[in-house]
Amino acid sequence: MPETKNKLSMVIFSGDMDKVMAAYIIATGAAAAGMEVVMFHTFWGYKAIQRKGITGSSFFGRLLGLMNRGGINAIGPSRLNFGGIGRWMFKYMMRTKHLASLPELQRTAIDLGVRILPCEMTMRMMEVTTDDLIAEAEAPVGVPTFIQHASESQTTLFI
Repeated sequence: MPETKNKLSMVIFSGDMDKVMAAYIIATGAAAAGMEVVMFHTFWGYKAIQRKGITGSSFFGRLLGLMNRGGINAIGPSRLNFGGIGRWMFKYMMRTKHLASLPELQRTAIDLGVRILPCEMTMRMMEVTTDDLIAEAEAPVGVPTFIQHASESQTTLFI
């Protein structure tokens, strides 16, 4: 078994605003405290690292891309979204309370050296290309790469 490092490995499975926000708050806190941080974005979690726009090349891929428009500004809360009103309300409340927005948290995480790893299988299944992702995302990886990171980590989280 590899030696444990001062490292946090996270699976970002959810694409819900509140869960992605919690993940980035934890990631920035850990990175600011000097931990190495790896975020593995899989399934709906890839929406947080997707650029704005519709993805997919086949009929079903384009349909999924249309129904699941990604981008960190497009994701809504897990509860009380009400067709986008909840997302607007949360953004407004955060701004009026001078809290970092989700894009600001993501930028801070990246600036602190947090590694953004997209899931290769999710990308294939959902017909997402590397051009559909933010520039800071690393090359897509599979589960074995994440397991290697997790096996070296003091803490592993699934969000």
